Amino acid sequence: MSTTLSLGSSILLLLAISVCAEDAEDQDKYLEFPPNFLFGAATAAYQIEGAWNVSDKGESTWDRFVHDGRGRVYNNDTGDIAANSYYQYKEDIAILKKLGFNSYRFSVSWTRILPTGFPNKISKDGVQYYHDVINELIANNIEPLLTICHWDHPQVLEEMGGWLNDEMVDWFGDYARVIFREYGSKVKKFIPINEPIALCKNGYSLGIHAPGKTLHGFGEYLCMHNVLKSHARAYRIYESEFKKNYGGQVGVLINLSAYMPKNPESADAAEMSFQFNVGWSMHPIYSKEGDYPLVMKELVANKSAEQGYTKSRLPTFDAEWIKYINGTSDFMAVNHYTSRLVATGTMGRVPSHENDQGVIETIDGLWKSSATDWLKVVPEGFRYVLRQLATNYGNPPMYITENGVSDHGALNDDDRIFYYREYLRQMLLAIHVDGVNVKGYMLWSLLDNFEWDRGYSEYFGIVSVDFKDPKRPRILKKSASWWQNVITTGKIDRSC
Repeated sequence: MSTTLSLGSSILLLLAISVCAEDAEDQDKYLEFPPNFLFGAATAAYQIEGAWNVSDKGESTWDRFVHDGRGRVYNNDTGDIAANSYYQYKEDIAILKKLGFNSYRFSVSWTRILPTGFPNKISKDGVQYYHDVINELIANNIEPLLTICHWDHPQVLEEMGGWLNDEMVDWFGDYARVIFREYGSKVKKFIPINEPIALCKNGYSLGIHAPGKTLHGFGEYLCMHNVLKSHARAYRIYESEFKKNYGGQVGVLINLSAYMPKNPESADAAEMSFQFNVGWSMHPIYSKEGDYPLVMKELVANKSAEQGYTKSRLPTFDAEWIKYINGTSDFMAVNHYTSRLVATGTMGRVPSHENDQGVIETIDGLWKSSATDWLKVVPEGFRYVLRQLATNYGNPPMYITENGVSDHGALNDDDRIFYYREYLRQMLLAIHVDGVNVKGYMLWSLLDNFEWDRGYSEYFGIVSVDFKDPKRPRILKKSASWWQNVITTGKIDRSC
């Protein structure tokens, strides 16, 4: 696809969305979910489990990050206990069942399964814990969707370079093989690595998440290079060793905002943002030719030369790796929360992934805010990105694996209901009007939980958890009842 055609498509996309929406929103059939649609909720191990040092569990990067005394998490909060789901998982699954959810996305803790980070020691307790969780889900007719690594890799591997070390490809592959062998007979959908872009930028460039490195301009690119290889390694292991017997699927996960042109003159900038932020990890897998997007390779090489480097800061895949990575996804998992307006300009440190793009991101002052500074409520952006993904990558089967909004803990969370209703409306328009192949939706999050560097200052759950009470009691919020009605009726009630 030429740049010119892509840019024209971006403008037409915006116009088509607005025109179609005017016609479609008045039709009740566009508020109904398709048959056999998966309704789910999502969580992550470090954010909800607690039990950070029980049995023989090893130390993860997040265990180290919250305990290192540098005060990088709000209020020095930790995930040591979190929502205590390690002990209360049956209660959480009972809530899922009560509300009618038929899918649950969760992650397993690498160091709970492999305390040393390597398969030389496999924890019987750790393995059994996740068998118990999965068995409880299946007993309640809830389909498990398992994320193999949700940001919490072993600290011992980080001390050897973590995602900057290409040995991580083999280390992760060995871990993934254990997961497939243990749970493949019960779990039919796997995601190897959660949000590669956030992992690499926040952990190795901005330094706001574990492992807290600020190697901007290099760290994020090296990290993504090895994450893509590691994802592909996990996929190929499943494909060659487990797929014949278990018949499951392995998908890749993309976290993305909607990068919308600030004005008609900003179409080039919006396309550049899409290639740098989405194409970075999706083009190697879904494009016919594989590898990073050509425009990204050219721009980073040019910027690197201007900055006096002898070669591009963006690593290079050889032909064997390009072929190995290409096609390594049975479904696309999509995490989406918010949008940005994009224009030509400069942002970010020099050098950095942000700076390399040659764009500047802004927000519309009229967009509704949330408790999270970066999360603005822009429902139309959801349909926009779903159409972009479908258009650019052949409309693969998609599962929305995170979508939600934060507040400060209201039980009568009408703002959350508004967010879900309007975002779901846009998703349903993408399905019914635009033909986007969305098969399921998993909200973020089932529970209030440890929100990374924001600790317990922001809440995304449809179920409240009292973090001041050692028993961590759960209380259903108003949004939980709203969701129960949506799932029961199979549609959005416009009168809600």
